[in-house]
Amino acid sequence: MRIAIVTDAWHPQRNGVVRVLATLGGKLAELGHTVKVIEPGAFVTVPCPSYPEIPLALAPRRRLARMLDAFAPDAVHLATEGPLGWAGRAWALARDLPFTTAYHTKFPHYIRARTGVPLSWPYGVMRRFHGPAGAVLCPSASVHAELKEWGFTNAVEWSHGVDTTAFHPQPKDFIDLPRPLFLYVGRVAVEKNLPAFLSLDLPGSKLVVGDGPARAGLMRRFPRAHFRIANGDAELARYYAAADCFVFPSRTDTFGLVMLESLAAGVPVAAFPVSGPRDVIGDAAVGVLDEDLGRAAMAALDLSPMACRIHAQRFSWDAVARQFLGFLRPFKGALTKMSA
Repeated sequence: MRIAIVTDAWHPQRNGVVRVLATLGGKLAELGHTVKVIEPGAFVTVPCPSYPEIPLALAPRRRLARMLDAFAPDAVHLATEGPLGWAGRAWALARDLPFTTAYHTKFPHYIRARTGVPLSWPYGVMRRFHGPAGAVLCPSASVHAELKEWGFTNAVEWSHGVDTTAFHPQPKDFIDLPRPLFLYVGRVAVEKNLPAFLSLDLPGSKLVVGDGPARAGLMRRFPRAHFRIANGDAELARYYAAADCFVFPSRTDTFGLVMLESLAAGVPVAAFPVSGPRDVIGDAAVGVLDEDLGRAAMAALDLSPMACRIHAQRFSWDAVARQFLGFLRPFKGALTKMSA
């Protein structure tokens, strides 16, 4: 099957959405499908307001339509709600073709955090975007339930996976800092709630690995914390493995792939008991979920690294890719061709 994935998030951006889509595309290719990712690099772009490292395609509708027409896909998946996602939606609706979408990011909560507008406003925009989709793929049971509460009638559960070959236990001497070492990996932005981690009274050291618009301000505000940027997955994997506890302070993530990467490296997780952590950790003895994040971080130090690794190995990318294929809505002509 020829599958077009339209996304506003792609390399060189470093975030969970890019990692999910890149890994998914590779798995689909391994299964014999032809995948075309249409992303901002093929368009004239402008910086995203308040997030300048994210490029947004400028007026992409005509070029995207030509690219999709030339590729002649059998199915289309719109992975994001940005300019390319809206352009892909317009292309499909104009041709009366089915498509699927995904809800990777809680944009309504991010918009409220930045502007203070009521959640109902951005959720209304999200319902409009996703409304015509044959299925809205949600990365967790918690997000699926939340979208149902907000009136999304076409939401379906779709889990994520982790590359347990890339992320695995390694020696902890990669980092020479006082122990225990409490780690955060990910975007450094207001919605990640990093002050909830960096303001904790914890022994040892706090380390933040990642970049983002809030990084410079947090470095000034928390001078005793350590900030690094990983160059590639091999180095990132060593940061994970070097930690004693992974602290995930976000209250708005849809899943939190970084928690799975940490568990694959044998490092337990401390987080708030909210969607994302509840879905990744659940009741397993691989993390501690508590409204007192400091208490969770200290308790997580006593958990088994082997149990963390075994838990992560249950999240298979092969299963994720096959589930994705089951949710796709191939065009009528594609169904005929596939059955011939």
